[in-house]
Amino acid sequence: MAARLDEMDRKILTELQEDASQSLDDIARKVGSSKTPVWNRIRRLKEQGLITRQTVLLDAEALGLEACFFVLIRTSEHEAEWQKKFLHALRSRPEVLEAHRLAGDIDYILKVRVANARAYDTFYQALISEVRIYNVTALLSMEEIKSTTVLPL
Repeated sequence: MAARLDEMDRKILTELQEDASQSLDDIARKVGSSKTPVWNRIRRLKEQGLITRQTVLLDAEALGLEACFFVLIRTSEHEAEWQKKFLHALRSRPEVLEAHRLAGDIDYILKVRVANARAYDTFYQALISEVRIYNVTALLSMEEIKSTTVLPL
């Protein structure tokens, strides 16, 4: 069920998505309010679970993680024990930025960030040594056209 947000909540969340490090004074000024009501709303949004955490975004390429692969996985295994092992393998690997279970011909898609193709192969070899996978297709992203964490409000 979607949370009920008024226009002020939306403005505050938009500001926080753009830059969560800005001061309460700056947010209040930008949304047309004062500091205390903005702080109270942020606290309420956290309590409601709408704000789950605050973090920083890093430049992957500047850190030497120049290769982004989208990994399509098909499995012939659908038992609970296999899935538990598979999910554990994914969650324990920092290279996996996102993992989604899909409807359709492909069972899972992963977004994997590594230094290069050799590093991807190391990741791939480790994954298939831990969990049996029927088919894996890796697609190298040639160019990132859009990437955002900002949700449309």
